[in-house]
Amino acid sequence: MNITLNQVECRILGSLVEKEVTTPEYYPLSLNALVNACNQKSNRDPVMNLDEAVVRQALHSLEGQSLVRYVSPADSRVTKYEHRLQEVFNFYRHEIAILCLLLLRGPQTPGELRSRSERMHSFDDLSAVQSSLQHLMKREPPLVKPLPRQPGTKETRYAHLLSGDVAQAEPEPKVEEAALEPFVDGDRLRQLEEEITGLKNEIADLKQQFTQFKKQFE
Repeated sequence: MNITLNQVECRILGSLVEKEVTTPEYYPLSLNALVNACNQKSNRDPVMNLDEAVVRQALHSLEGQSLVRYVSPADSRVTKYEHRLQEVFNFYRHEIAILCLLLLRGPQTPGELRSRSERMHSFDDLSAVQSSLQHLMKREPPLVKPLPRQPGTKETRYAHLLSGDVAQAEPEPKVEEAALEPFVDGDRLRQLEEEITGLKNEIADLKQQFTQFKKQFE
């Protein structure tokens, strides 16, 4: 299946997958809830400010590609939306968790994917993340690819291919081992920052869920 998504379509699919797993009680999503999920400030890169017209247009495109379906629950007059990635690709839980993060936050390292996937799927270690990435890379056509390492970094980043091939950057110049030593402490600091960010994101999500819960009684 030949799929080429734009940035808004990627954000919509990623948001639908995330909410299906993390807040199933509110899934499928209404248009308003989906717009809020797309514009969420936590777990998103870049942060967007989409309006209903833009999201509705992208939903129409995704429906035409059989990636989104409109549903009308019997207990509600509001049209809601759900993704169809499982039907199209028959993903395992660990695969769709990785793809969701790549759709929502762009290229990431295995370490970042592991720390950010906790609410969708708990990976035992980095080798489990690598295994999931390999599964996605071996799909036909491939859904993920590794990117050349950037100068000053020690880990390879991976990107999804649902928006087409990712342009290759210039190869990283060879760096002597001694020159990498200053980055060791930087890696530890970055790991702590990611853990703090993860906690902040969980708090933000809980606040959002509580707000949605309160609206049921207003």
